[in-house]
Amino acid sequence: MDAGEVGDHASELVRSSVDWASAYWLQIAIAIGIGAVISLSLIWLRSLGPRLARRSASGKGWAAILGRAIARTGTFFIVMLSARLVAGYAGAPPNVATTIGFLFTVSVVFQAAVWARELILGAIEHRTRSQHYAGEALMSAMGLIRLLVTFAVFAIALVVVLDNLGVNVTGLVAGLGVGGIAIGLAAQGIFADLFAALAIIFDRPFRRGDAVSYDQTSGTVEEIGLKSTRVRGVNGEERIISNKQLLDKEIQNNTRRERRRIKFTLGLAYETPVEKLDAFPAMMKETIEASGMVFVRCGLLQFGASSLDFDIEFDSNSPDFQTAFDGRHKTGIAILKRCNDEGLVIPYPTQTTYTAAPDGRLVMPYSEHLHLSPTGGE
Repeated sequence: MDAGEVGDHASELVRSSVDWASAYWLQIAIAIGIGAVISLSLIWLRSLGPRLARRSASGKGWAAILGRAIARTGTFFIVMLSARLVAGYAGAPPNVATTIGFLFTVSVVFQAAVWARELILGAIEHRTRSQHYAGEALMSAMGLIRLLVTFAVFAIALVVVLDNLGVNVTGLVAGLGVGGIAIGLAAQGIFADLFAALAIIFDRPFRRGDAVSYDQTSGTVEEIGLKSTRVRGVNGEERIISNKQLLDKEIQNNTRRERRRIKFTLGLAYETPVEKLDAFPAMMKETIEASGMVFVRCGLLQFGASSLDFDIEFDSNSPDFQTAFDGRHKTGIAILKRCNDEGLVIPYPTQTTYTAAPDGRLVMPYSEHLHLSPTGGE
């Protein structure tokens, strides 16, 4: 469409508007009044947004997010909504009605983009402003996240508006798609870690200050950044791992466990009377509970080479590692003392060596009752 055609359309729109105003001035006046009432009502509803945001706790809840979105309602959208609602009553000519419809569509599309942007960013900020994420590097990443969200929602809005204008947007959409793919391939590592950081925010597999274990590493989460997470190891070292690589692993969050499981394997001599072996689990239950730990189970595990091995399991009353460590020490000493008091022998591996003469008979020293031939008979 060249400049001449635009001028002709503008002249036709002005002429149609003047003729319409001359013929329907009363209906237009009534429509303007109704539209003004609708606009004032919508402006009043918009003013409730900041009040809703202030009334929510600390201004960080979902009510505050909704209030800020309402407060971002544009005046142009309010005016065009009012005009669209009363245009039919005033009997507007086709040119005027078409213009109002187009402007209304533009205002609705971009207003929806503004609302979507505020809701998405509000949801992300609601997570990052929690006490577990405040002050972290993710807060500085909000600028990049805000840019990406703004570009995405307004690009979609622009495509919708151009499509309503009759523009063929197929090429534009294809170009945006190819450009997005190129950018994604060029920075796939950065975006993978960025989305992994967002996954940590929303899914919350762990938080700052949690004690975690992954692979052969254990430590306390010190910082969750845009690209990596820093974990302070049990020996004081700082371990840095990318967010994507960390989420690909099985993570044990030790902070969220209620207690820690401790296991002992204790061997008793084969000479121990069967009655004492049978009473041993109850004896361990009494000893463990007296040490302040939580008894789980105790029973014969296997017939060892030098002992009857019992499996003893109990829990600490706290997930804290040092508390469980101290409890394990105290309980171990109590079990040893109880075995000594009960006369239970905890044997160590032993081996007896016999010396044989050239003819295969045993050479002293050996038990005088033991006379073995080379074939094993007496």
